[in-house]
Amino acid sequence: MSEQSQRPRKPYRRPQKDPVRILAFEALRAVDERDAYANLVLPPLLRKARDKGDFDARDAALATELVYGTLRRQGTYDAVIAACVDRPLREVDPPVLDVLSLGAHQLLGTRIPTHAAVSASVELARVVLGDGRAKFVNAVLRKVAQDDLDGWLEKVAPPYDEDPEDHLAVVHSHPRWVVSALWDSLGGGRAAIEDLLEADNERPEVTLVARPGRAGTEELLREESAVPGRWSPYAVRLAEGGEPGAVQAVREGRAGVQDEGSQLVALALANAPLEGSDSMWLDGCAGPGGKAALLAALAAERGATLLASEKQPHRAGLVAKALAGNPGPYQVITADGTRPPWRPGTFDRVLMDVPCTGLGALRRRPEARWRRRPEDLDNFAPLQRALLRTALDSVRVGGIVGYATCSPHLGETRAVVSDVLKKHPEAELIDARPLMPGVPALGDGPDVQLWPHLHGTDAMYLALIRRTA
Repeated sequence: MSEQSQRPRKPYRRPQKDPVRILAFEALRAVDERDAYANLVLPPLLRKARDKGDFDARDAALATELVYGTLRRQGTYDAVIAACVDRPLREVDPPVLDVLSLGAHQLLGTRIPTHAAVSASVELARVVLGDGRAKFVNAVLRKVAQDDLDGWLEKVAPPYDEDPEDHLAVVHSHPRWVVSALWDSLGGGRAAIEDLLEADNERPEVTLVARPGRAGTEELLREESAVPGRWSPYAVRLAEGGEPGAVQAVREGRAGVQDEGSQLVALALANAPLEGSDSMWLDGCAGPGGKAALLAALAAERGATLLASEKQPHRAGLVAKALAGNPGPYQVITADGTRPPWRPGTFDRVLMDVPCTGLGALRRRPEARWRRRPEDLDNFAPLQRALLRTALDSVRVGGIVGYATCSPHLGETRAVVSDVLKKHPEAELIDARPLMPGVPALGDGPDVQLWPHLHGTDAMYLALIRRTA
């Protein structure tokens, strides 16, 4: 009998289940497999964990950081992991890559001690992948742990002087084409684009809107960690990342969660100077209902009626829920904005917040940067132009149209407006900047582009157009 065969075997040890990291892994798998959005997947997972008694507030905060931090920095972590494996990343099974990315974030993007980050990731791998692949995870993460983030970036990012866009793409974890597009839209030099890309990777504050006639900011400011908004008179920020579902006015629909940039767009349209009738307003792409709810409340204060139209039935249902209890008259319909059921010239004010790539909301939906492709612009372009033409047909002479996108891409903003106005000589741009009083750095006008790094908002775009004949 050999000496080796006489050695006692190590007893099998069951992997230790870590509810926080298992939940984070499940969220990443849903994002990858189902094209789900983390901001929709994560809350029900957290509620279920809390209901089972597995989670406290600190656990929920860690799970949230692991999911969003991993998604935001995915491009950087992919470059680091690629340098630590002996095969192309596309040949690594996606569940394994998710565990590696979670581990890389703990090692390079948090204060979790190195040994704890590696051991917790290996235990997670044993639970969700099995012992064999857990050994691979262990070997790779031990290589990742040999340097910090700055050291890795020196190794995996090309020098800025040789390839500025690729350097920024790796360092700030954005696809190269997105870096290029944002740089074109922003203008300026290296400092400006780096500030924007860094802002995209920061966790945004939760911003609430007090719906006029139903709730006031003074009520919301009584909430713990609540502070006034920067620009909108109806905005309140939960500075400590508070839970909006715990706010009574939000539960009752008298207030909602809404980025301050979206509030400013709705307010600018509502406050644009208008002569004559001001009784019929239209939100032509109303889902999921945040802007519609604010517009409906503002309309009610003036005795006006809002028609909220949404093409997708399930999103129309969300609009109806957001508007329920509005103090004035309103109507929600399911309709295609390119083939409207209403008569031309019906409305005094029209908001058309068109479907777009969503490149302006990468703070909130970090996974969108990895899903979007340059060809998506070609898919959206005809729809955006058709919806703006509908808006101009739907407004009366003298009325105002607001064309809005949650994207700063020039192909979705100024190019659309310019192309449509060339064929509509009876319409003219008006200066939107005075309708955002107190907001700095609004550019040369007459349209407005908001920015995360300058305004703390999503990168909302707004052009205001008056129909003159």
